[in-house]
Amino acid sequence: MMKERLYLYDTTLRDGQQTQGVQFSVSEKVQIAQALDRIGVDYIEGGWPGANPTDSDFFEARPQTRATFTAFGMTKRAGRSAANDEVLAGVMNAATPAVCLVGKTHDYHVTAALGISLEENLENIGASVAHMVSEGREALFDAEHFFDGYKANPDYALSSVRAAYEAGARWVVLCDTNGGTLPAEISAIVADVIAAGIPGDHLGIHCHDDTGMAVACSLAAVDAGVRQIQGTLNGLGERCGNANLTALIPTLLLKEPYRSHYDTGVPESALAGITRLSRKLDDILNRVPLRSAPYVGASAFTHKAGLHASAILKDPATYEHIPPETVGNTRQIPMSNQAGQSNLRARLADMGLEIAKGDARLSEILDEIKRREDHGYAYDGAQASFELVARRVLGELPRYFKVERYRVVIERRHNGREMANSSEAVVVLDVGGERMLSVSESWDSEGYDQGPVNALWQALAKDLGPYQCHIEDMKLVDFRVRITGGGTAAVTRVVIDSEDGNGNRWSTVGVNANLVDASFEALLEAIQWKFLRDGVRPL
Repeated sequence: MMKERLYLYDTTLRDGQQTQGVQFSVSEKVQIAQALDRIGVDYIEGGWPGANPTDSDFFEARPQTRATFTAFGMTKRAGRSAANDEVLAGVMNAATPAVCLVGKTHDYHVTAALGISLEENLENIGASVAHMVSEGREALFDAEHFFDGYKANPDYALSSVRAAYEAGARWVVLCDTNGGTLPAEISAIVADVIAAGIPGDHLGIHCHDDTGMAVACSLAAVDAGVRQIQGTLNGLGERCGNANLTALIPTLLLKEPYRSHYDTGVPESALAGITRLSRKLDDILNRVPLRSAPYVGASAFTHKAGLHASAILKDPATYEHIPPETVGNTRQIPMSNQAGQSNLRARLADMGLEIAKGDARLSEILDEIKRREDHGYAYDGAQASFELVARRVLGELPRYFKVERYRVVIERRHNGREMANSSEAVVVLDVGGERMLSVSESWDSEGYDQGPVNALWQALAKDLGPYQCHIEDMKLVDFRVRITGGGTAAVTRVVIDSEDGNGNRWSTVGVNANLVDASFEALLEAIQWKFLRDGVRPL
């Protein structure tokens, strides 16, 4: 059966940038655009040229892509011709093959927000789209507040999208701008639009996630006939975000009926890179990835319950809807005080250690894990540290170096502008019989202290002699602290997430009454696990 084409439109660089706390630089936009192009989306919306210097500079620096680059703007203002509207001209000057123009389709917004007549708004839409088409651009009309507008005044909402379609818009994008429309409503209204004369292969859908249903609403729109889906990586966007492409793309490629009926232009082979793409975006934004994210989250294929782990060991399909490697993710069998031998054997097998059922060493490992958890450790989210504990019990943990001593000094000093904290760390190691001493201060480029843990990391990673080349692509991406217990018996638990240039991500845990000591333990284990995974041989 011939598959029907379904087009993917990414608006991470425009709508995604409206996320609170998100602001891309030009170079970051270039990186994201190139990554999107490798995945295989059809359209990349770069932003609103002229709205801010970054967007304007980006359109000058945008990379060459297979995907159709799109500039975003608004329809002309009343009382002006499309050719003489300077805002419209700014969008045209970006010289992109496609242009998406936002316009009002809700009668209340026309009269209250724009302060013009309903007829003037229709003229603005039609004239703006016709001007784009006459200039040889692929025109998209972003029908703002369409679903709310349709529910309030269906005749006017339909007149608005007809004005764009009849003027030559390649795509009329129906927007659930406030994100409050439910899937059944989306489906019914899309069917009405198609019945009113706008074919589905000219319709797009743009959903916001204010009810947590943006992905479901987008799929409902496809079921009803639309053939373009708009969304963002990791669901970035205004308020609660947009439809999440890292959930939509795997669903469209792997789940029925979409897998059999539609061609998205994204090769299945590209799916193996979608987890890395999701985490790359979070890395650019300096955000912690959402562990529970579908398909790409660190917990998406994590099995904690002993019953689940036992079944997974026999057949992963018992508790996994797809193999994790399909989307570039990995299976995790976490260890905790709920763990049984099934969890343990499955986890050891992932480490490459096949231990027979009933082997006495399994009980030794479980006893050690539970003993350490009684002292405040938690291995549920620190799989790398668990592996080190297990290998230590089994006598299979290489010794790469020995810590002779370390020291951290925190003081107040003048940084050139004001009195500020200053952190200095000294680490002395024995590496293959050679004594290595490293000193580091924790100042950033603007002269501000980055804290004692950062100073420790900089000193520890400064000179590992023959091992140095193995940590040059390693970086710390998250640091979490929790106080366990209470009163004078309280201890500090530190969990550190690390990442390397191959996209590997791992977590280590340290526990001590002293925050610095707990952090140093987690840092040491992060390096040890990195060496272990890379197959580094001890001296």
